[in-house]
Amino acid sequence: METREPDFERPLWRRRGFDGAVSLDDMDNALSEFLSEARRKAGLTREQLAELLGISGQVYGRYERAESKLNVTRLVHLCEILGFEPIEMIYAAAPHLFGSKPQEAKSRLNLMRLMARMRPEAVESLLLLVSELSGDPSPD
Repeated sequence: METREPDFERPLWRRRGFDGAVSLDDMDNALSEFLSEARRKAGLTREQLAELLGISGQVYGRYERAESKLNVTRLVHLCEILGFEPIEMIYAAAPHLFGSKPQEAKSRLNLMRLMARMRPEAVESLLLLVSELSGDPSPD
């Protein structure tokens, strides 16, 4: 769907969310909230986390205030330190990418979380089962 964003002169094409397109600012705010909560759950202050990331507390604070955008390498580093899966942060900003209805999206996220914690031998068995259920006998 075509959307308009304040920082862009031209229209943007976006996938429809549950209630229309989520603004980029709203997604940035959701990412910031997720990051702040993950840091608190890990029992770290902003300064402590910034030190582990090799950046200043001021620079890190910009992420939690949605003033700076994360790059993928920083996201990976945050996952390593704070112990969350990248998919969880993406879900926080764009749950509509996981299903056509909120409950379906939440169920898919929960399934992905469970798969991330599975024993290696169980992963292969689950892959075979899901391949059979999906009708795709040759998963990549």
